[in-house]
Amino acid sequence: MKAFLNKHAKHFKKGGKLERWYPAFEMVDTFIYTPLEKTHGKTHVRDGIELKRIMTTVVIALLPCLVMALYNTGLQANNAIAATGANPEGWRHAIMAMLGVGYDPHSIYDNFIHGGMYFFPLYIATMIVGGTWEVLFAIVRKHEIGEAFLVTSLLYPLILPPTVPIWQAMVALSIGLVFGKELFGGTGRNLVNPALFSRAILFFSYPAAATGDSIWIALDGFSQATPLGGQALGLEMNVTFIDAFLGFIPGSMGETSTLACLFGAFVLIVTGIGSWRIILSSVAGLLIFTGLFYIAGSDTNPMFQLAPHWHLVLGGFAFAIVFMATDPVSATYTNRGKYYYGFLIGALTALVRVVNPAYPEGAMLAILFANIMAPLIDYLVIRANIKRRGVRSAA
Repeated sequence: MKAFLNKHAKHFKKGGKLERWYPAFEMVDTFIYTPLEKTHGKTHVRDGIELKRIMTTVVIALLPCLVMALYNTGLQANNAIAATGANPEGWRHAIMAMLGVGYDPHSIYDNFIHGGMYFFPLYIATMIVGGTWEVLFAIVRKHEIGEAFLVTSLLYPLILPPTVPIWQAMVALSIGLVFGKELFGGTGRNLVNPALFSRAILFFSYPAAATGDSIWIALDGFSQATPLGGQALGLEMNVTFIDAFLGFIPGSMGETSTLACLFGAFVLIVTGIGSWRIILSSVAGLLIFTGLFYIAGSDTNPMFQLAPHWHLVLGGFAFAIVFMATDPVSATYTNRGKYYYGFLIGALTALVRVVNPAYPEGAMLAILFANIMAPLIDYLVIRANIKRRGVRSAA
């Protein structure tokens, strides 16, 4: 393969007949092997990690969430079928019948296959959309094609409800990538997290299909409130804390397991890609504000009655702060700023969840708002540091 690429590389380089398509050629060569561009001389700062390795590490950190997405999605769907006694129809079930797969919620195999029927079509669609926009903009700009879209295309379906129409997810992702990333210059220049921005567009454009953080629909005519959504409606919570921690509850596909998110946090923190300052301060902000609301109490708003520790394992907060808030491009850069940035995310999540029970999630909007505020936070931190140094210098 390497010999084949080397033989045809001249056609894609400057002056070659396929020069316009060099970004696509470089993407294939870089994805399989190492980057074509190398530093030379003694003035360059070299590091063992670059964009390809960063994205590979994030994918590894996401693997437990992916496994839980496949299993739990199938588990919840099979539980719904068992509860209603329905006879499922549609292309997913036709494929499962052809494979001889049943709907036994006690069967690990049945759960994984059924969950895959929801996840993989959505994942393939987002890969096609993300790759197409990345290649188009790279060719027009004559830039290299970054691997960032591979992570975005994996993150995006994990934060979606399993029954969202695929075409709606593709439309929202297209708008999110173009207006949230590409128009700002592409990878490394986006103001907000593109996957989260696309999720927000989907939520506000198609709210009936995108409310996976409050209602999980497995079958036509069957709906079940998630524990967090049920609490907002004043329903009795029928799950244990350990089930919520492990992720065996309804919700968006990859967000339910706090344990899987902790594994991802460990990988990202150890490799230096994710910031523990952001994660820790986000948890602190959520616990402090939800604790204050819990102490204050309310006779009309049931969200005030939810103990602070439940907020850590319900909804998509754990997934959001580990994989979305720590995005090195859209987060703050200064160490002190990361504390403020994370605390802001936790506090806003608590405010949206508790004060506005009509939307009991909050993490998505909190991170998007914090993304916009990140440059200002860094600016204020740097200005304050300059002022302190000036005072010390004058003294």
